[in-house]
Amino acid sequence: MPRPIEDYALIGDLHTAALVARDGAIDWLCLPRFDSPACFAALLDDERAGHWRIAPAGGGAATRRRYRDDTLVLETEWDTPQGSVRVVDCMPPRGEAADVVRVVEGVSGRVPMRMDLRLRFDYGHIAPWVRHHGRDLGAVAGPDAVWLRSDVTLHGSDGATVAEFEVSAGQRVPFVLTWQPSHLSRPTPVDADAALAGTERYWRDWIGRCAYDGRWSAAVRRALITLKALTYAPTGGIVAAATTSLPEQLGGPRNWDYRYCWLRDATFTLQALLGTGYVAEAKAWREWLLRAVAGDPADLQIMYALDGTRRIPEQTLDWLGGYAGSRPVRIGNAAAEQFQLDVWGEVLDGLHLSREAGIAATEAAWDVQRALLDFLEGNWRQPDNGLWEVRGPRRHFVHSKVMAWAGVDRAVAAVEQHGLDGPVDRWRGVRDAIHAEVCERGFDPARNTFTQFYGSDGLDAALLLLPRVGFLPWHDPRVVGTVEAVRRELCTDGFLLRYQPQHDRNVDGLPGTEGAFLACTFWLVDALHNIGRTAEAEETFTRLLALRNDVGLLSEEYDPAAGRQLGNTPQAFSLVGLVNSARQLGGASTRTSASPAEQHTAS
Repeated sequence: MPRPIEDYALIGDLHTAALVARDGAIDWLCLPRFDSPACFAALLDDERAGHWRIAPAGGGAATRRRYRDDTLVLETEWDTPQGSVRVVDCMPPRGEAADVVRVVEGVSGRVPMRMDLRLRFDYGHIAPWVRHHGRDLGAVAGPDAVWLRSDVTLHGSDGATVAEFEVSAGQRVPFVLTWQPSHLSRPTPVDADAALAGTERYWRDWIGRCAYDGRWSAAVRRALITLKALTYAPTGGIVAAATTSLPEQLGGPRNWDYRYCWLRDATFTLQALLGTGYVAEAKAWREWLLRAVAGDPADLQIMYALDGTRRIPEQTLDWLGGYAGSRPVRIGNAAAEQFQLDVWGEVLDGLHLSREAGIAATEAAWDVQRALLDFLEGNWRQPDNGLWEVRGPRRHFVHSKVMAWAGVDRAVAAVEQHGLDGPVDRWRGVRDAIHAEVCERGFDPARNTFTQFYGSDGLDAALLLLPRVGFLPWHDPRVVGTVEAVRRELCTDGFLLRYQPQHDRNVDGLPGTEGAFLACTFWLVDALHNIGRTAEAEETFTRLLALRNDVGLLSEEYDPAAGRQLGNTPQAFSLVGLVNSARQLGGASTRTSASPAEQHTAS
C-alpha cells in the first residue's frame, strides 16, 4: 500500500517543491519547475519510479517531525534502540541552480544510517547515466543533469546509489543534490549549513510581515507559508497544487494535473493575501493575471501554465501504476480548453478587489477589462462547463451566470466609484437582466433554494458564493434556504461535497464518486457565520483544522469514511479557504461587491 497522502510534508524553493514522507523518502520532485517532468515519481508508482530516502538503517516511519517554527525547514526525528537521529531538509530559495539540502544530525547514541537515491527522469521513465566519484555523484540523461555531494562514500547497488554510515551525537552529515541543464557546466555547490541558515532566515523574514494575529494565528501562518511555497517566483503565478494525479477516489479515474494556475482562484487568493498584509504578493498575482488574460477575450482560459503559457495538452503516462492503482496518471489538463463562463467574472472581480485595495490601476489594465466585458456582454447567455470543469454536456450553471453578473457589476462600480470610463447605463441593464434570469430560472421556489443549473433538481456547493459576491444579501430568505439545502443534501459526516457526481443526469460525465471538497466546506463555514450561525460555523472550522496533517497541510479532498486525505496536495484552494474563514470568523469582510446587494432583494 502507498503511504497516505497526509504522510507527506513539503519543502520548496519558489520554483518547485518536493514531498517528503514520514520515513525520510522524497517521493515527488519536479525539476526545474513545478510543471517539469518529475525525477522522483514514487508517489505515483513505487520506488522504481524514483525516490531519495535518508533514514535509520532499520527503516520505518519517524517518531516525530515538525517545521522549524514558521519556516519551510523540515526536521524529521527517529528514536531507535541505538539512539536518536534527525534529518533536516530544505530547498534554499533558488540561486544559481536548484538545490535540495539534507543534513543528518546525531542527537544521541550512535545510529546506523542508510541513504538510497534512485534518479529516474521523465516521471520514472528514463534511468540516467550515473558516475560515482567517491563522495560525489554525477547523473545525466538528455536535458537533465544532477550532482550529489556528500561527506560519505557512495556506491551503486541495483540501479540506485547507496551510502551506509553511522552518525553519533553531535555529528552532522550533509547531502546536497543539485540540478542543472545538462548542457551547462556543474554549478558551484552550496554549503549545506549556509543554505539551511539562509532558508530559515528567508522564511522568518517573510512570515514576519504577516498582519493576522487572530485566534488561529499558527494555522493561518502555516497556510500562508505553504501558499507562498506554491508561488512561482519568476512570474508571481500560484499553482493549484504541487502534484498531479493524486486521486479524488482511490482506484478511480478522477486524477488530474493541478500544477497550473487557475483563474477561479484569483479573488479568493487576493482576499487571503491582502487581508494578511501581503500586498507585494497580491500585486505579483494581479500582474500575472493581467499578462495571462491579455489577448482576444474570446480566448480566455480557465487555467494557464506558470508563465502564462496557454497550451497545456493532456496526456497519460501509461508506465506509471498510479497512486493506490488510481489510473490513468495524467499530465497536462484538457480542461484548459473548456468554456467556463465564470472565469470572465472571476477575473473582473479579482481586478476590482485590487482596485478597492488601492493597487494602482493602469490604462492598459482597464482596456483589458473593457474587452473582457464586451465578450461577457455578448456571451453570458451561453451554456458552459461550469466551475468544476465537468466533462459532460454544457449547461446553464447558476454559479457561472452569477459570476457573469459579478463581472458586469464590478464594471458599474469602476465607473461609479473609481471614475473610469464606460457605458455604465448599458452595463446596468445587462447586470439587471442576468440577475432577473437567474432568480427566475435558477431558483426552485418549492424547495426555497437555488439549483446547480437551470432546470436541475441538484445542488452545488458553489451556490454558497452567491451572497459572497453580492448577488443577494445574506439575510435574504432565498440565500438562507440555499445554505440550509446545500448543507442538508451535500454534507457527508459534516464535510461538503462539491455536488453529487451521479445525481441529476450524471452531470460531470465521469464514473465513480469523490471525497468531500475542503474548500467548499470552508465556504460553508463562511455561509453559516454570515447567516448568524456562528457557533456552528466555528464548530465546522475546528473540525476542518483537525484534518490537517501533523505539519499543517491540507490536500484537495477528504474521505470521512476512511479518515484520510484525497486529491492533489498541498492544495492552494484549501489553504486559501482556511485563511479567509479564519479572517471571516474574526470579523473580516469577504464581500467583494461594490454595489449594495440589498437593491436586488425584490428580483
